[in-house]
Amino acid sequence: MSEDRLKLEASWKSRLAGVFESAQMQELSDFLRAEKAAGKQIYPPGSQIFAALDTTPFDEVKVVILGQDPYHGPGQAHGLCFSVAPGVAVPPSLLNIFKEISRDLDLPRPTHGCLTFWARQGVLLLNNALTVEHGLAGSHKDKGWEILTDACIEALNRERENLVFLLWGSHAQAKGRLIDSKRHFVLKAPHPSPLSAHRGFLGCAHFSKSNRYLEEHGRSPVDWSLP
Repeated sequence: MSEDRLKLEASWKSRLAGVFESAQMQELSDFLRAEKAAGKQIYPPGSQIFAALDTTPFDEVKVVILGQDPYHGPGQAHGLCFSVAPGVAVPPSLLNIFKEISRDLDLPRPTHGCLTFWARQGVLLLNNALTVEHGLAGSHKDKGWEILTDACIEALNRERENLVFLLWGSHAQAKGRLIDSKRHFVLKAPHPSPLSAHRGFLGCAHFSKSNRYLEEHGRSPVDWSLP
């Protein structure tokens, strides 16, 4: 995966150049090309694979939300974790996120599921794996994306201070090993999936807690509504 041909937001590209030149990323690139050549449908579209990094430059990150992998239905994934493209039905996990925001902050429930408004305020919506095969959740796990997304978290942990990390579910919490909780605010809860949200995600108040922390450290709070 040649770094010189990669179209990526400059602040991230400069920090990830070495990763893109690694053997693991070349193997990932070969894998993705082979899957497409075999006629498999891969989500999101190629131009949107790095949307989380392109929409939220490194120095603008305030909050990090970690997802597992993109949605695997037609037209859903567009490069931001938990988010769906405009006009697409809101998935169950995102509905539970909206429920908790509404409960926590007394905001009206959004009418759509596109989270670009959050990303442009400094909420990095990063999946652990950035691609997935149609209909097969987790199909691109352990294919090399984790090297890149680990590097993103390591760079934020090392170079930035007082960020908020929202780790929902075991996959996101596994990346907690890369975060210094003395430098950053780490909040953990079960995944917002209908299978686990009732075990502690609903009622976690992560959104008010995040904003309180940001304000205490001189940062503007996130507007968690969706116009």
